[in-house]
Amino acid sequence: MLQGLRTTVYHVRDLDRSKAWFSELLGFGPYFDQPFYVGFDVGGYELGLLPAEPDELPGAVTYWGVENIEEAVAALIDRGANAADPVTDVGEGIRLATVRDPQGNLLGLIENPNFSLKS
Repeated sequence: MLQGLRTTVYHVRDLDRSKAWFSELLGFGPYFDQPFYVGFDVGGYELGLLPAEPDELPGAVTYWGVENIEEAVAALIDRGANAADPVTDVGEGIRLATVRDPQGNLLGLIENPNFSLKS
């Protein structure tokens, strides 16, 4: 069911400051830069920055690639996970969801038909 790691998203208080910091750290800027999300392509994997209020900072969320997000969410819930964020279309055919594993950790799922591993 899980195809591999795809994306890590950091929830940040100051999107512009975080974007500048990661751009300097990585040596290049984001490929996607909007007020609601900034995305960097780091060796074929996504590093995302998502603005959040200080009381909404859950830390980093890692997203696992899946072929069918509804089936993956259902399978994880059948195995004891709890739904956290529902399946959401974020554009370009990309859909996200999160569940909490039995220990309460956020587990992200991403269905991204545009993703392919670089050789």
